[in-house]
Amino acid sequence: MTILIAPDSFKDCLSAREVAEAMASGIREAHPEARAEPLPLADGGEGTVEVLTEALGGSIRSATVSDPLGRAVTARFGIAGDTAILEVAAACGLPLLSPSERHPLETTTRGVGELLLAAHQAGCTRFLIGLGGSATCDGGTGMLAVPGLREALRGCDIEILCDVDNPLLGPNGAARVFAPQKGASLQEVEILEERMRAFAARTQKRTGIAVADLPGAGAAGGLGAAFMAWLGARRVSGIGRVLELTGFREKAAGADLILTGEGRSDRQTLSGKVPIGVLRAAGSTPVWLVSGAIRDEAALREAGFARLVAVTPPDLPLAEALRPDVACRLLQETVKKLYLCEPR
Repeated sequence: MTILIAPDSFKDCLSAREVAEAMASGIREAHPEARAEPLPLADGGEGTVEVLTEALGGSIRSATVSDPLGRAVTARFGIAGDTAILEVAAACGLPLLSPSERHPLETTTRGVGELLLAAHQAGCTRFLIGLGGSATCDGGTGMLAVPGLREALRGCDIEILCDVDNPLLGPNGAARVFAPQKGASLQEVEILEERMRAFAARTQKRTGIAVADLPGAGAAGGLGAAFMAWLGARRVSGIGRVLELTGFREKAAGADLILTGEGRSDRQTLSGKVPIGVLRAAGSTPVWLVSGAIRDEAALREAGFARLVAVTPPDLPLAEALRPDVACRLLQETVKKLYLCEPR
């Protein structure tokens, strides 16, 4: 029996590779003759650099860039041939700031532009860029202000990996939907909305592209708009592109069972996250969802997952559950028990 193990990372705990290996260990303990094939995945957010760099046979590099408050930070990116794999969160992500530092009126995407320049200077002319996890809401103006960036990237092939279709402005836009998650008050949200409106008008005047209602323009605090209008980027599905580049469909076709998972599964899982991408691309192969925690079970069952399994006991404190050694043990034990009970 062949089991394809295709999870996302467990945020703040385990990488996708670590999750996949822990699940594989549980299967091998239950049935050593089973073939467990780990295939770590990502959806354009956390872990995308590692997953795609490995899939493309590349290597990890690093560059010193500005964090959201202008401080120096070391950002990792991948290079495979002439292709760079980046996550904007490496330069402008929420984890780079303490809770008291999260002020979207002040944070900037300048470091993203510096990271792009570093990859270009390393010889890259193709870019795969994950837009998840930003702490910013500046419409990408900080990125675009980096001297020489637009000139350097002229003619380059740029794809932004993004399953968010929010426009730049309005009730579903960058400021009103995402800025509160990044620390903005209601008053600050309206200030940011006006800044975005001015940016949209300036962008349309200079580039001829109307970004106000453009799907995906609101991603990463408006970085989607900046990439598409000013740098000529194409928006593609994050999970879709990752599945393609990792050869998921070919591997799924040869599997008897697929395990996927993430730190927490709920209704948001159905909006372009790794597990729903896996389910939709699995064909007739059954898919088990094995996540740290599971909510909205009815919606997930209706989506088509063959089994739903939460590995974290309900009485286990969150701080304990997030310890990597504890999470690995729980994954191994849970998958081992599941597989022992599965009829063959």
